[in-house]
Amino acid sequence: MKLLKKPLIAALQIMALFIFAKFMNVLAAFLHLRIPGTIIGILVIFLLLHFKIIQLKWIELGAVWLLGELLLFFIPSAVGVIDYGKLLSQSGTSIVLVVLISTFVVMLSTGIMTQMIAKRKERKKLC
Repeated sequence: MKLLKKPLIAALQIMALFIFAKFMNVLAAFLHLRIPGTIIGILVIFLLLHFKIIQLKWIELGAVWLLGELLLFFIPSAVGVIDYGKLLSQSGTSIVLVVLISTFVVMLSTGIMTQMIAKRKERKKLC
């Protein structure tokens, strides 16, 4: 029984996150926002966690699994690029340049944020 407990909890958390994302999409469409509902959902979840309205343990297992399998969600879009051969031949260099620059910016900002969090944790340990 204990062996099935974690996967069941993770599945329920994934389902809750999925329902929350769908709700945010509907809300964004209803309010005619130009920001995707999933982005609004990420911000709302962040705020709910930050202000301790929801606890991390309520969504952690599901979120960790989703992040671990994130690459699988990009396979359909990567395969779909094949349909745009003409676009790639015309603007391929620009697209590759944008992808490389944005990848660099994401890596740089992630590194800086990770260092800030690590320093903050070190300061908390010393206190």
